[in-house]
Amino acid sequence: MKKTAFRFAIAVIATGLAACGRDDGRTVIRFVVQPDAGGGFREIVERFHRARPDIRVEMVEGPASTDSREEMYIGAFMAGDSPYDVVLMDVVWVPKFAAQGWLAPLDGRFPEAARGAFLPGDVQAGIWGGKCYRVPLRSDAGMLYWRTDLMARPPETFAELAEKARELKTADRGGFVFQGKQYEGLVCAFLEVLWGHGGDVLDAQGNVVLDRPEGVEALRWLAALVGDAAPEGVTTYQEEEARAAFQEGRAAFMRNWPYAWTKMQEAGSPVAGKVGIVPMVHAPGKASAATLGGWGFGISKTAKHPDAAWAFIEFATAAEQQKMLNAKNGAIPTRRALFEDADILKANPHYPDLLKVLLAARPRPVHAQYSRISQALQRHLSAALVKKETPEEAIRLAAEEIRGVVAK
Repeated sequence: MKKTAFRFAIAVIATGLAACGRDDGRTVIRFVVQPDAGGGFREIVERFHRARPDIRVEMVEGPASTDSREEMYIGAFMAGDSPYDVVLMDVVWVPKFAAQGWLAPLDGRFPEAARGAFLPGDVQAGIWGGKCYRVPLRSDAGMLYWRTDLMARPPETFAELAEKARELKTADRGGFVFQGKQYEGLVCAFLEVLWGHGGDVLDAQGNVVLDRPEGVEALRWLAALVGDAAPEGVTTYQEEEARAAFQEGRAAFMRNWPYAWTKMQEAGSPVAGKVGIVPMVHAPGKASAATLGGWGFGISKTAKHPDAAWAFIEFATAAEQQKMLNAKNGAIPTRRALFEDADILKANPHYPDLLKVLLAARPRPVHAQYSRISQALQRHLSAALVKKETPEEAIRLAAEEIRGVVAK
């Protein structure tokens, strides 16, 4: 953990503990959230206070950086007496936090019957070691954007996507853009290609299977795009660079997250009304898959008020609150019924297509050392895209490093 983030986490803990001294007779619970630009989280807290005046929720607005907020929670857990009863988690935090014993299992509070109302991928992302540690609040998943004015239908296979991207290239427009820079976004993009070829990083038993033929073929396809169906510069793209290229009409296809769709429809957007979304393409005989993102609530293992924490989580993840969070913050619901809500569909007419993407969503490799697995993938995937390693070398080297991680 970076020293500055650790110091910030300790400062927040100290502030929170000091707040405990100002006792007004109510039970106090806390959680850390990203900057609440839309005000949706503040509204949830205000609504909860009206419903449960005996519980005071203190919402700590942390940095915009997801990594920094993770470090805040870790710093609090490592300090030994975390002030956070409620833990608002990214999907990839669950294995790490659960493996360290920092989270309380929720199986008794969030049984199978209750989970059925949520999108299956979001529920699965909260499972670690056969136990559930997270209730989904906001969903997210990668998908393929396509220009509806340039083609009658989107491609269905990887071969069709590459061919159509090459066909639609012009002097001013590239074919396909994606997150090709060496960072987590590249891993997310590659996983969709890997899964679409029938491959995986780890199997159900936790064995490394990345270097099977499907893995090599997936990276071979992605690397071959660079400088051909995709611009050379894609190796420097994150989400916003890809979005800008597509939105400005400089690409026919794009891999990105759902947030980009709203940007495309803004007044003055050159592609407004000309954008379709579908799950990422797949190899013949295989199925499409989307890399799952999103957030959900858990309870700290050392929570002083676990029942109050659960009361807040149950309230915050209810349909009424998710609908409001969608309206104010643009958060994608995790309750399937909300994808049929008339108000939500009026504001988000693309949601029927988005639902298809979310139903094909899968968690990233579920492992307590996922960050190290991702780092190995980032290095070697990037090396293949910039032609420093062949796809065969990159997959072999990444698999060797990942085997070293999972063997510990």
